[in-house]
Amino acid sequence: MSLHLQPVRVATGSDDTESQLVFSGGFLVAVLVRLSDDHGEDAGSWFLEAGFGRVNDLIQHTFLDLKEAQDWIECRLAGG
Repeated sequence: MSLHLQPVRVATGSDDTESQLVFSGGFLVAVLVRLSDDHGEDAGSWFLEAGFGRVNDLIQHTFLDLKEAQDWIECRLAGG
Protein backbone atom coordinates (compact mmCIF):
# COMPACT_ATOMS: atom_id res chain seq x y z
CA MET A 1 0.00 0.00 0.00
CA SER A 2 1.31 3.41 -0.89
CA LEU A 3 0.30 6.67 0.71
CA HIS A 4 0.75 10.02 -0.96
CA LEU A 5 1.13 13.11 1.23
CA GLN A 6 0.41 16.62 0.02
CA PRO A 7 1.43 19.58 2.20
CA VAL A 8 -1.28 22.18 2.77
CA ARG A 9 -2.14 24.91 5.22
CA VAL A 10 -5.35 24.36 7.17
CA ALA A 11 -7.34 27.12 8.88
CA THR A 12 -7.69 25.43 12.26
CA GLY A 13 -8.36 28.64 14.17
CA SER A 14 -5.02 28.32 15.99
CA ASP A 15 -1.30 28.40 15.17
CA ASP A 16 -1.56 24.78 13.97
CA THR A 17 -1.49 25.47 10.23
CA GLU A 18 1.17 23.06 8.86
CA SER A 19 -0.74 20.08 7.57
CA GLN A 20 -0.66 17.10 5.24
CA LEU A 21 -3.46 15.65 3.15
CA VAL A 22 -3.05 11.87 3.04
CA PHE A 23 -4.19 9.99 -0.07
CA SER A 24 -4.41 6.26 -0.75
CA GLY A 25 -5.33 5.00 -4.19
CA GLY A 26 -6.36 8.50 -5.21
CA PHE A 27 -8.76 8.88 -2.27
CA LEU A 28 -8.34 11.38 0.55
CA VAL A 29 -8.13 9.25 3.70
CA ALA A 30 -6.83 11.66 6.35
CA VAL A 31 -5.80 15.18 7.28
CA LEU A 32 -2.82 15.46 9.62
CA VAL A 33 -1.94 18.71 11.42
CA ARG A 34 1.43 19.48 13.02
CA LEU A 35 0.93 20.79 16.55
CA SER A 36 2.40 24.21 17.31
CA ASP A 37 4.30 25.37 20.38
CA ASP A 38 0.90 26.13 21.95
CA HIS A 39 0.68 22.40 22.77
CA GLY A 40 3.66 22.26 25.14
CA GLU A 41 5.35 18.86 25.17
CA ASP A 42 3.23 17.72 22.19
CA ALA A 43 4.61 20.54 19.99
CA GLY A 44 5.93 19.15 16.72
CA SER A 45 3.77 16.03 16.91
CA TRP A 46 1.17 15.26 14.27
CA PHE A 47 -2.55 15.17 15.08
CA LEU A 48 -5.22 13.28 13.15
CA GLU A 49 -7.50 16.24 12.40
CA ALA A 50 -9.80 14.13 10.23
CA GLY A 51 -9.94 10.53 9.06
CA PHE A 52 -12.21 9.10 6.39
CA GLY A 53 -13.49 5.57 5.86
CA ARG A 54 -11.42 3.07 7.86
CA VAL A 55 -9.20 5.91 9.13
CA ASN A 56 -12.16 7.59 10.83
CA ASP A 57 -11.78 7.16 14.59
CA LEU A 58 -13.46 8.79 17.59
CA ILE A 59 -10.18 8.71 19.51
CA GLN A 60 -8.02 11.81 19.05
CA HIS A 61 -4.70 10.39 17.85
CA THR A 62 -1.34 12.16 18.16
CA PHE A 63 1.79 10.78 16.52
CA LEU A 64 5.45 11.57 17.22
CA ASP A 65 6.26 11.95 13.52
CA LEU A 66 4.80 11.45 10.05
CA LYS A 67 6.21 7.92 9.78
CA GLU A 68 4.29 6.84 12.87
CA ALA A 69 1.13 8.48 11.52
CA GLN A 70 1.54 6.80 8.13
CA ASP A 71 2.14 3.40 9.72
CA TRP A 72 -1.06 3.76 11.76
CA ILE A 73 -3.06 4.88 8.70
CA GLU A 74 -1.75 1.98 6.62
CA CYS A 75 -2.69 -0.45 9.40
CA ARG A 76 -6.23 0.97 9.54
CA LEU A 77 -6.62 0.80 5.77
CA ALA A 78 -5.47 -2.83 5.83
CA GLY A 79 -8.30 -3.60 8.24
CA GLY A 80 -6.31 -3.53 11.50
